[in-house]
Amino acid sequence: MLKLIFSSRMLVSFLMGFSCGVPLLLTLSVLQAWMKEEGVDLSVIGLFSLVGLPYTLKFLWSPILDRFTLPLFGRRRGWLLLFQIVLALAIAGLGMSNPATNPWLVAGAAFLVTFFSASQDIVVDAYRREDLSDNELGLGSSIYVNGYRVGMLLAGSGGLILADHFSFQQVYFMMAASLLVGIVTTMLCREPEVAEGTPKTFREAVLQPFVEYFSRDGALLILLFILLYKIGDQMASTMTIPFYLDIGFTKTQIGAVAKMFGFWATIGGGLLGGIMLLRLGILRSLWIFGILQAISTAGFSLLAMVGNNLTGLAAVIAFENLAGGMGTAAYVAYMASITNKKFTATQYALLSSLMGIPRVLASAPTGFMAQSIGWFWFFLFCTLIAIPGLVVLKWVAGMQEKNSESP
Repeated sequence: MLKLIFSSRMLVSFLMGFSCGVPLLLTLSVLQAWMKEEGVDLSVIGLFSLVGLPYTLKFLWSPILDRFTLPLFGRRRGWLLLFQIVLALAIAGLGMSNPATNPWLVAGAAFLVTFFSASQDIVVDAYRREDLSDNELGLGSSIYVNGYRVGMLLAGSGGLILADHFSFQQVYFMMAASLLVGIVTTMLCREPEVAEGTPKTFREAVLQPFVEYFSRDGALLILLFILLYKIGDQMASTMTIPFYLDIGFTKTQIGAVAKMFGFWATIGGGLLGGIMLLRLGILRSLWIFGILQAISTAGFSLLAMVGNNLTGLAAVIAFENLAGGMGTAAYVAYMASITNKKFTATQYALLSSLMGIPRVLASAPTGFMAQSIGWFWFFLFCTLIAIPGLVVLKWVAGMQEKNSESP
C-alpha cells in the first residue's frame, strides 16, 4: 500500500492535481472577496459564476485534443504544456484588471482563465486515466483530488491571507507563478501509451466517443447521476466566502481558520477516501461519502444560527473538507472508470462537464437566494437538494449490478 501511495505515478497525479486546483478559486472566492471589497453588489457577485461556463462546455473542444498531437512532448504532454503556459499568462492578466472601474474587462479576463483551466483539466484527466492501471485508479484519483485541494488551499486561503498584506494584483501574479509546478511536472513526466489506439480521423474523434457511450445500457441515467451527485455541495460552496464575511469574519480569519484549519481534514479525507475505495469499491463509497457530504452542508445552517464563532467555523469547515475530499475522490474515480481509453479526453470531458453545471448554472442565482431567504434556509436548501443524487445512485448501482450478473 505505502509503495503504491509513494510511487512516481501517484506523485505526478498529485502535482497535476495541484496545477488544476490553483485556477478555480481565482475566479470564485478570491475574485468574490476582491469584488466585495470594491463594493460590487452581492447579486452581481453571484452572476459572476457564469464565467465558469467553459468548465461545463469543455466537451465541445475535447475531440481536438484526442485527435491531434502537437510537434513536441506527445499527444497529452504537448497540449498540457501549452495550456499551462497560456493559463499562467491569463491569471496574471486577470490581476491587472479592476472590478470597480471595469467589471466587463474583469469578466473577460476571468473567462480566459476558466477556458484555459478547463482545457488543462481535459488533458490532465485523460493523462491520469491512460497513465494509471485500473487497480490504481481509485487511489490515484484520491491523490489527484488531494493535490487539487492543496492548489485550492493555496489560491483560496493563501490568496485571502496575502490580500490583507499585498494588493490583489500582486496576489494574482504570485498565483500565476505557482503554475510553474505543473509546467515542470509536465516536462519531466512520461507520455502514456494507449493500447486501444487513437482516433484516425477528426470525424471519428468527434462522433465515435458519443456513439460508443450512448450505446451503453443506462447511459442517460449515469449522466443524470453525475449531474446531481454534488449539486448541493457546489451550490453551497459558491456563497461561503460572502457568508463568512457577512457574519463578521475577517479575510485573515477566513484564510487561517476556514481554509488552513481544514487542510489536514482535506488531506486525511482524500487518503481515507482512496483507501476505502480500494476496500469497498467505487459504488459503495459513493453512497457513504454522498451522505456525509449532505450532512456537512447542513453544518453551514448551524453556523448561520451560531454566528461569528471561530470554534464553530473550524468544526464546520473541518467536517465539510473531510466529507468533500472523500466524495470528490469517489466521484472522480467513478467518471474515469467508465471512459473508453481510446476517447478518454472527449468522454471524460462530457462527464466532467456535467459535474460543472451545478457550479456554474445552478450556482448563478445563489446570491439572489441568499438575499431573499437568508443564510440558514439557503444552506438547508443546499442540503436537501443533494437527496435526488443519492436516489439516482440507487438506480445506477442496481443497473450495474444487474449488468454484471448478466451472462
